[in-house]
Amino acid sequence: MSEGSLRTPLARVRGLGSAKNGTHHFWIQRLTAVALVPLTIWFAFSIASLATADAPTITAWMQSPLRATLMLSFLLAGFWHMKLGLQVVIEDYIHTEWTKVTCLILNNLISIFLTLAAVLAVLKMLLGG
Repeated sequence: MSEGSLRTPLARVRGLGSAKNGTHHFWIQRLTAVALVPLTIWFAFSIASLATADAPTITAWMQSPLRATLMLSFLLAGFWHMKLGLQVVIEDYIHTEWTKVTCLILNNLISIFLTLAAVLAVLKMLLGG
C-alpha cells in the first residue's frame, strides 16, 4: 500500500475504467461493424449509380421505402459505430478528467445532432420533400 492510503491496490482500481458495461459496448460495436459491411457496399453502389443525377432524381430514388430503410439503417449504424469508437478513443487516450468528460459529452451531443439531421433529411425525401 502507498503512503497515506489505507486502501488496498484492488480497492483503488475498482470502479475505474469501463468495467461496468464493457462487454455490452464491445458487442454493440462489433454488431454495428458487421451491419455496416453490406450496408456500405449497398451505399457505395447506390451513390455510384446516382453520380450524375440531379436533385429531383435523387429525391425520387429515395422515395422507395426499401431504399429509405436501407439508408436509415446505414446512417444509424454508422453514427452509432462512430460514437462508440470515439468513446473508446476518448476513454483510452485522454487522461485529464474534465477534458475526458467534456469530450464524452461533446461526442454524445454531436452524434445525436448528426443522427437527427440525417434521419430528418431521409424522412423529408421519403415523404416527397
